[in-house]
This record gives sequence, structure tokens and C-alpha cells, in this order.
Amino acid sequence: MNAAQLFVKCLENEGVEVLFGIPGEENLDVMDALLDSDIKFITTRHEQGAAFMADVYGRLTGKAGVCLSTLGPGATNLVTGVADANMDHAPLVAIAGQAGTTRLHKESHQVLDLVNLFRPLTKYATQILEPEIVPEVVRKAFKLAQVEKPGACFIDFPENIAAMPVDGEPLHVQAAAAPSPALHKVKQAAKLISGARFPIIMAGNGVVRAGASEMLIAFAETLNIPVATTFMAKGAIPSSHPLSLATVGLQSHDYVSCGFDRADVILCVGYDIVEYHPHLWHKTRDRKIVHIDTLPAEVDAHYIVAAGLVGDIGASLAALMGETTPHPGQDFRGLRDVIAADLAWQADAGDFPLKPQRIIYDLRQALDDEDVAIVDVGAHKMWMARMYRAERPNTCIISNGFASMGIAVPGAMAAAYALPGRKVVAVTGDAGFLMNSQEIETAVRLGTPFVVLVWNDGAYGLIEWKQMVEFKRASHITFRNPDLVKYAESFGASGYRIERAEQLLPILKQALSEETVSIIDCPVDYSENLKLTEKLGEKVCPI
Repeated sequence: MNAAQLFVKCLENEGVEVLFGIPGEENLDVMDALLDSDIKFITTRHEQGAAFMADVYGRLTGKAGVCLSTLGPGATNLVTGVADANMDHAPLVAIAGQAGTTRLHKESHQVLDLVNLFRPLTKYATQILEPEIVPEVVRKAFKLAQVEKPGACFIDFPENIAAMPVDGEPLHVQAAAAPSPALHKVKQAAKLISGARFPIIMAGNGVVRAGASEMLIAFAETLNIPVATTFMAKGAIPSSHPLSLATVGLQSHDYVSCGFDRADVILCVGYDIVEYHPHLWHKTRDRKIVHIDTLPAEVDAHYIVAAGLVGDIGASLAALMGETTPHPGQDFRGLRDVIAADLAWQADAGDFPLKPQRIIYDLRQALDDEDVAIVDVGAHKMWMARMYRAERPNTCIISNGFASMGIAVPGAMAAAYALPGRKVVAVTGDAGFLMNSQEIETAVRLGTPFVVLVWNDGAYGLIEWKQMVEFKRASHITFRNPDLVKYAESFGASGYRIERAEQLLPILKQALSEETVSIIDCPVDYSENLKLTEKLGEKVCPI
């Protein structure tokens, strides 16, 4: 047995079922060893696509997604997806081939110091320098990638080490359980919440990662406290729930922000600062913050904790629920009614090009509660984050830590692969779509069906939005697109073009019923962006 074969045995031991990547000269031994493994290797068309697939696979399954490249340019192409997984706390293990150790000490073809390149982007980055350490390196990478807070790990595997003979076995897989919170901290937090006049909960992605959504709902219902979620926690409480205040996360002062303005105690549950910076929702620094998470709070001048419960999130909420006096229920119904009415604003507009609100309304009508939308980055992301009504956790995936364009198409492929039987839609702008549209070929080749809904405006719409707000004029944001229907058909996918507003919903339903990849070219009217900015600037808080 050589080190590459042992490496693949270690991947099997970790429960790896699929590996996304591109073969190269410096990972030849690993690629050969995979032929004798049950691990499915998915050959992608770009390493960034492979990394995004591993990223979304990790988010949806809780198991580290794995991606593979060769050295040099192959490895650098992984960087964006690896950074996205790390900042968004998705478990991922990236593996790169490397030149033989006999030429790493000098200037040499395609050689970069990959460990130092990936170190700032990951929880753990290392190089395998002896075949005997393969089991330890693999076990440590997966352990760190998957433990809270999860993230990315990187393994550099020199080609001569991979080919060396070795005797060894994978290490036993162990996972530590999060502890229960300290009782005196529970009592401290319970006293604060019991005495609050206007408590509010902000639920973050940690709730989803911990599988604590049902406990969050029970906690909110028992204590009668309203809940807002971050972009990345959409669905942690159903949008239709009477205690849901929808999504918080816009930099502008949205209606849900009125709840935070009035709150005297803010319960941050599974909240990561990278999701929505505290200076945007706690400008005054005078509210009492209760931090409930698996790890202690990050240090930030706008996030000084009055009480912190560190441990298993579900156990923390259960313990706190038993010690806290239920809240009599201050009237947040007026705020919820305004939010609900605002989310329905322009939803039935028949204008063409389509208003963002109409696109989102029709998409919500076409998808079941368990179906999944993978949202790219751009102006459409802000609309989806604000207005898409998620009823279940992990059904609206939004990159909001690193917030990288190009994630939707490869991410949708990974979602469709990881969740067979559920409908998946990549919601993307025309700019983000073309960044990784080559992975349509990957999906068609594998027979992995999903729908790509392209919001087409021929521009970098989000940047134009910000330019117009800041400078009242746009700068270098327009471009031309190919014929997206012909583009889809060239891959063997289905292509549709929306020409009237009333076409979108039936075409969405038709595309979702097909066992192939479908691309829908949907013209969008982003003049609504500035109208939203103006509307939020003029609003009056209802509480």
C-alpha cells in the first residue's frame, strides 16, 4: 500500500461519499487510488466550482465537503470557495497535490508555498511530509473542519510522498459533545430576560448548524418573545410563525430594525458577528445582550455581553426556558403586521421587466417548504434575503460571511446531489451566473436536475444601487450577455426566456418538473432598488 491508498482509506473512514475536483499530474496516485474506492469522484470544470460544491454540501449535510486540485494554479483556484466556507462556517476539507519534496526548497515549475497561502483562510493548513502521518493529518483536518464553529481545513500532499510505501490504518473517528451551560450563568440570563420589558431574539446560523430550530421555536413560544433571523438563519423559525419578525441584515434601517431599537434585552442565539455586524443593530451600546452559543462571544465594542451561556444551544435554551418567567407579551403584532404587508409589496405586479418582488413571490409559489433556493451574491441577494419566506432551516442558502459571487450554480448542483428528491433552484444574477456557468456541463453529465433562475439586467446591479445612493451616477457596471436560452441548449440543458410577467410561475413549475438542468432568463427591473432605499428612509416605526 502506498500513502495515497492509505489517504483514501482515511477519507472512507471519515464517511466521505463524494469528492469534487479536477485531476492533475501531482495528484495521480490519489486519483488512481480512488478507482478502488466507493467514494464517488465528481470531475468539475473549474476548481472554484469544486470548492463551492464542497462548501454547500458541507452546509447542508453537516459533514465536511471535500474538494481536490493539483498544485499551483489548481490550488489557487480553490481559494475563493475555501475562504467562503471558512467565513460562513461550513465544514470543508480541501486537498491539493504538490510537487515532490525534492524541489520545494527552490524556484520550481508551478510551486507555491500552499500551506502559507491557505493558512489565513482555514482553521488548519498542513503538508504531509512523511507517509506515516497520513492518518493523523486526515483525522485532525476532519475533526477541526466539523467541530463548532466549523470551517475549512487544507492538506498539501506532495506527489513523491503519495507514492511512498507505508503500513498504517485510519484512526478511530471521535466527536466531542458540546457541554451544557453553567447553572449560575443560566440563572443570571434568566433574571435579565424575566425583568425585560421588550426582549427580542436574533437567531443566527449557529441555530441551524446545531439542529436547534425546534427548540428555538419552543423557547420563543413558551416565553412569548419575537424572533428575527439573520440572512444565514432564514427558516430557523418559519416566516409564517406569529412570533417571526422576518430577517434582519440590511445595512439600511429596515422595519425589523424598529424591534431592535425598542428592545432592552437582545438574545443572540447561535449568532456569528460575521453575519450582521453589531454596530448596525446596536449603535447605542446600551442594550443588555444575552449571548447563547457553543463558544464565547467575539470581542466587539458594540457586543458587550451582559450574560453568556456557552454550550450546546438546544440544551442552553431548554435550561433557560425552565428558569425564566414567561413574558406577558408586549405588542409586537403591529410591527409584524407592517413587516408582513411590506413583504407583500408589489408581489402581484404585472410590469415587465419583472419587479424583484414579483419574481420572489412566484418562486415561493413554485417551491414546497422543503425545497431549496441557493442564492448568489448581488442585488437579487438583498431582495431574496429580505423577502423570501423560508419555512424550514437550510432551505434558503445565502453566503453572507465571505459573500462571494459565483456560488449559486455549483452550490445548486451540490444541493441537488446531497438532497435527492427535493427541488433546487439557483437564484442568481447574470453576472454571478457566468462566473461558474461551466458547471452546468457537470450537472448535465451527472444527470443532476436543478433550475437556474437568472435575474437579467445586463449590469452589476448591486454596485449600481450603491453607486446611485452614494454618488447619484453609475460607473462602469454594464455588460452584454450571450443568448442564455441558446447557451443552455448548447450544454444539453433546457432554456426558457420570460417575455411577460405571467409566464414566470408556469415556466418555473414546468422547469422544476423536468429531470434535467433548466435555465430561465428572467429580465428584472432594478429601478425598485432605489425605491426600496427611499421607502426605508421615509418609514415610521409602528412601535
